[in-house]
Amino acid sequence: MSSAAEQEAVQEAVPAAVPEAVSDSRPAAAPAAVNGRRPGHAPGRPRVWPGAPTPLGARFRVGPDGVAGTNFALWAGGAEAVEVCLFDEDGNETRCPLTELTHEIWHGFLPGVRAGQRYGFRVHGRWDPWTGARWNHAKLLLDPYARAVDGDFTLPGEVYGHVRDWPQQNVADTVRDGRDSAPFVPKGVVVHDDAPDDDWVDDRRPKTPWADSVIYELHVRGFTKLHPGIPEELRGTYAGLGHPAAIEHLQRLGVTAVELLPVHQFAHEDHLLRRGLRNYWGYNSIGYFAPHAAYAASGTGGQQVGEFKEMVRALHAAGIEVILDVVYNHTAEAGELGPTLSLRGIDNRGYYRLQNDARRYADYTGCGNTLHVVQPNVLRLITDSLRYWVSEMGVDGFRFDLAAALARSMHDVDMLSPFLAVIAQDPVLRRVKLIAEPWDVGNGGYQVGAFPPLWTEWNDRYRDAVRDFWRGALPDVRDLGYRLSGSSDLYAWGGRRPYASVNFITAHDGFTLRDLVSYHQKHNAANGEGNRDGTNDNRSWNCGAEGETEDAGVNALRRRQLRNLVTTLLLSTGVPMLVAGDEMGRTQGGNNNAYCQDNEVSWIDWSLLDDPGWRELFELTSRLLALRHAHPVLRRRAFFSGRAQAADGLRDLAWFTPRGGEMTQQDWYAPAPTVGFYLSGRDIPGRDARGAKITDDSFLAVLHAGDSPVSFVLPGPPWARTYELVVDTSQESQEAAPGTVHPAGGTITVPGRSVLLLKARSA
Repeated sequence: MSSAAEQEAVQEAVPAAVPEAVSDSRPAAAPAAVNGRRPGHAPGRPRVWPGAPTPLGARFRVGPDGVAGTNFALWAGGAEAVEVCLFDEDGNETRCPLTELTHEIWHGFLPGVRAGQRYGFRVHGRWDPWTGARWNHAKLLLDPYARAVDGDFTLPGEVYGHVRDWPQQNVADTVRDGRDSAPFVPKGVVVHDDAPDDDWVDDRRPKTPWADSVIYELHVRGFTKLHPGIPEELRGTYAGLGHPAAIEHLQRLGVTAVELLPVHQFAHEDHLLRRGLRNYWGYNSIGYFAPHAAYAASGTGGQQVGEFKEMVRALHAAGIEVILDVVYNHTAEAGELGPTLSLRGIDNRGYYRLQNDARRYADYTGCGNTLHVVQPNVLRLITDSLRYWVSEMGVDGFRFDLAAALARSMHDVDMLSPFLAVIAQDPVLRRVKLIAEPWDVGNGGYQVGAFPPLWTEWNDRYRDAVRDFWRGALPDVRDLGYRLSGSSDLYAWGGRRPYASVNFITAHDGFTLRDLVSYHQKHNAANGEGNRDGTNDNRSWNCGAEGETEDAGVNALRRRQLRNLVTTLLLSTGVPMLVAGDEMGRTQGGNNNAYCQDNEVSWIDWSLLDDPGWRELFELTSRLLALRHAHPVLRRRAFFSGRAQAADGLRDLAWFTPRGGEMTQQDWYAPAPTVGFYLSGRDIPGRDARGAKITDDSFLAVLHAGDSPVSFVLPGPPWARTYELVVDTSQESQEAAPGTVHPAGGTITVPGRSVLLLKARSA
């Protein structure tokens, strides 16, 4: 560590080629009247009235004496002064000091400032990176509570709080950069929170029970960008997703909820912009209250808020819930070499986890920084944001990216952490759907099965077991048995239910379902990272050829494998999650990390539905979802007991070998390409809305991953007397095969690599 004098010299040093900001005036923390003027008032500048410290952000309201204006409030612990900066249509800036300070919240009311006003903050304070202090008033900062954002981060842009020399990329994060960032960063927009379109009286939330839910993960832009039924001017937008043509597909498919990839305002990383790419997925948030402006067809002057609400209303009217994929674990400001855009310049030490060397950031996310959720004001930011999206934007739940990072107390993941405790007792948030991605990249970060009641989890162990079974890589079938039946080994504790497991085979991150059966290796060259990005653990099988092929046999096998995977997912106990386009054979050309591909690689190609083969895959998926909806035995609310339900020995769940007998302990520990499981609908735990017992049909599912056909003996009484074929994935079309009846005790032939679903009949 250098001496204090040396540190001071370095802090204020700015190379001659990097001029200091045009205006370096620092208003006092609490200025007195000067020359007879009210504090905060100067010629050409609006008067600043004291205002109120709550709510945080910029809120238009009618102030004292019936005067309309906007109240600005910013928590900036440790700051010396704060200015709210107003921008006109030409980008001219007017700085207005906030002179009131209440519990570390700087606030003021600006009469006459109305909805549509663009603004930002400049925060003054010490520059001492060695202790984590990184205030730099030359940097315009986005309001963390901004309801709407106008503009984007540009390259090259003078957005870094430290010296960064373009294009050589010479970096000195200990040297404060005095260049003004205002021309290069977006601004917050004042939104009229009490506008007429905020009335949700006519909205009816679907409130789909967890056990009945089917999640469809989609990207607002990618789902709508090429849809021929959506007007061109609405494609790629919230309005496009709310259009009847988009909703029709969701309804025909039969899903109950859309899970939107991040729609919080996010930034594009500079390394992508330098390569001519953009952040497509959106896991680089910078505004936790603002719908991402680039997805708005109606404009970015606050109109995007109303457009998002109208989308939610349209989906609700169709019986479809809206779940947001949210990224509260880190922000777009990255590590110490990243840009100063918002939180870093407001209070770096208050918002981020720092290492013992406070110049460096603790990184449990792999993205350079981690929000310090233990801090009360960070926890307030997150929970205020969540409540806003539920109460004012109408959403029905959240999927938390890298949720283990949010559950860390000081260092370790703690299921009694402040974040989880606050969520559990919050009267708004505890009633919505909560989905954890139950891991992060830090030590001890893998927490599948560990989250408390109220939470569901992405179950990657389900993904891996099903992929391995269908590619013939499971050493035995113990894990598969748990995954197909609801993962009781992970979730049967603390009152959790089978629907705590969100079952998925693919997600946005990784191969599409079609690529999973078409590629053995990733093909990510288009990302510009030398094919080093993306996982190497794909658990995929290309069916004999790498990538697209004209071999009819390979293509037929691939489509059969797709039918097997979809059928397995939708017959499994738990909450299934599909990825948009998988139901019609979407491909990314083997790219398993298309986070930066905002183009045809990632957008859904709707012309696939014109191909009879892909159309049949869609029809099978829709048919299976209708079957699931019709039969409560396929969406149980309680775990199986495995015990006899009556004197005849019938159990709610039984496992069979091809010989027709129940699996023994030895069978579970051996490789088995063929597994049968029986689901009894005789006496399903729980009662319906009127208190009546729930009964249903019973089913036998046979999964056969072997290449050659296998003979399978159908179990006799008490399981059934006859079996009716319902689904046969060896057939591309399901119109002909179903309906065939087989006697119990008889032998059927299960085609190679196929699933048979049979309805068990006792008479």
